[in-house]
Amino acid sequence: MKMFNILLTIVFLIFALLQYNDPDPYIWIPIYMLAAFLCWQSTKNKYPGYLYAIGILICIVYGTYLFFDKNGVLSWANDHASESLVHTMKADKPWIEESREFGGLLIVLVVLLINYFLIRKTKTGKNLPASD
Repeated sequence: MKMFNILLTIVFLIFALLQYNDPDPYIWIPIYMLAAFLCWQSTKNKYPGYLYAIGILICIVYGTYLFFDKNGVLSWANDHASESLVHTMKADKPWIEESREFGGLLIVLVVLLINYFLIRKTKTGKNLPASD
């Protein structure tokens, strides 16, 4: 699992670097950097519970917003016939941009949950929150 987290640290760092020309890099660079930091920490068997809580909460709250927003995932699925998210990388359609962002949050959320609840549990042998 150490290789899993080393790989994801690199992937999230690349994701963060690619956000420099995004319309809202001030949101996405910190999200991806937090994910990269937590993956890196897990390679050292460190699981700062409060940072995981912050990351998971951000993903759930912002993801819920992106899902239900008027130009969000539901709009993409229902009003725009689930048109291709990867046809063009131009962010000229807000429902495509928000659906992509939702996908990014979903990736971060899944990785944080895997690290915190599965890997931490097997490494520490505890079900209790890791010490901060």
